[in-house]
Amino acid sequence: MLDKDILAQVSQVFASLKTEIRFEAAGDPEDPKTKEMLGFITEVASCSPKIEVGMTEVKGVAPRFSIYRGGEPTGIVFRCIPGGHEFTSLLLAVLNSDGQGKNLPDEATARRISGLKGKIQLSVFVSLECTNCPDVVQACDVMALYKPDLEVEIVDGAMNSAEAEALHVQAVPTVFANGSLIHVGRGSLGELLSLLEEKFGSEPVKGDATEIKADLIIIGGGPAGASAAIYSARKGLDVAIVAGTIGGQVRETTGIENLISAPVTTGMNLAGDLRKYLDDNKVKIYDQRTVEEVDFSKDEKIVKVKGGEVFKASQIIVATGAGWRKLNVPGESDYIGRGVAFCAHCDGPFYAGKDVAVVGGGNSGIEAAIDLAGICRKVTVFEFLDTLKADTVLIEKAKSLPNIEIHTSMAVEAVEGNGSKVTGLLVKDRKTEESKVYPIDGVFVQIGLLPNSGIFAGQVAVTPRGEIEVDDCCRTKTSGVYAAGDVTTVPYKQIVIAIGEGAKAALSAFNDRIRH
Repeated sequence: MLDKDILAQVSQVFASLKTEIRFEAAGDPEDPKTKEMLGFITEVASCSPKIEVGMTEVKGVAPRFSIYRGGEPTGIVFRCIPGGHEFTSLLLAVLNSDGQGKNLPDEATARRISGLKGKIQLSVFVSLECTNCPDVVQACDVMALYKPDLEVEIVDGAMNSAEAEALHVQAVPTVFANGSLIHVGRGSLGELLSLLEEKFGSEPVKGDATEIKADLIIIGGGPAGASAAIYSARKGLDVAIVAGTIGGQVRETTGIENLISAPVTTGMNLAGDLRKYLDDNKVKIYDQRTVEEVDFSKDEKIVKVKGGEVFKASQIIVATGAGWRKLNVPGESDYIGRGVAFCAHCDGPFYAGKDVAVVGGGNSGIEAAIDLAGICRKVTVFEFLDTLKADTVLIEKAKSLPNIEIHTSMAVEAVEGNGSKVTGLLVKDRKTEESKVYPIDGVFVQIGLLPNSGIFAGQVAVTPRGEIEVDDCCRTKTSGVYAAGDVTTVPYKQIVIAIGEGAKAALSAFNDRIRH
């Protein structure tokens, strides 16, 4: 299953293993998938003398394998054959179990994980083709290692289709905690940990209230935040980044071809490069954090995060970016992950041979429609404006496909469903004022981005759209506070622009500092 080059690379990765690791498999010996899984993990195990494979034959049981460390279960279970994008998740699970992984949490985050209350069973439904799934899988795996009574199962929705259908899983990654749906879509360790804290509660852990001081605090770890941090650090400042993840929204971008000096890259590669650049410039990174409260009213600015840490600095750069804009109509929130989706690449396969709708006639909407047309029976596009906003070449391509139908001047009024999944979309024709229900199996929302500025309400001036108001030098109307990137009023939300704005904010902050 794995070619010699890959096996040679895995052997190098596992060369430093110190702990005895065991893949304990279970399944029906007559099941072809069980045989395939056993062959796969046996090949991986052959890459290190520290890894062995065990097998328990159980009739009628779907294939699975657990990872044991030093004879004890880690709580990590793969109900899949982790190839594709999940191959890295398997390798990291082994390295993390040995204490060598590169994505292990820092002390503050580890304390929060261990403080979760009660026994927790997580099930993460994934697609091996999904680029967003590994982040969620790896975050859940890490939590299992730091909380002994937390177990996580990684479930391939295609290999366990009957179970996925019974649970009405129509998007990946989808996370269930003790049988209840808690998360759909991309997510970081910090975000998932916050959800579990809200659901199960957490014990107070000694040492939580840590105070961290710096010259400059940057909130957000995307291109704008990373650029601001690097420029500031190169000026000799003590810089701290407080963020959910390094890379931000960039991490879910599959292909990037318009970043000057990097003709072709991916979001995950760019995020990795940003982190390395930050490390090289001695920037202090506090990721997996969720900002709960800020106070910018005094000379010393205060940023409080979930878990009790308090960050203080005389200057702040806000670079929190933007997230998917929602329709905010009845039914939308109820059916996220059960017919309402935001990523055609990840969730499209769930709708093969079905009828879907795409809301939004910009580039992202028409690109999604073209992608979906290759697997869906019919794709109906609804655009609010009188004309499509996408590039001409995309519009022409969409119109050339026989199973794409485009409607303009249409306002979505509600997402309808039967309690388990989406069944239709209520749409009003803005010209005739008539409303009609279009029967569909799923709807992909592609209507742009919403600035992540809510936490700063009352601290900085924002527009009615929620964008932080900045001047030409990225200064806000609050002294000592700057903002950069997609969260601001700067036009054209592009990676290259965010990088430039981050540099500008850093230079402005430094200039103000030396001039008092």
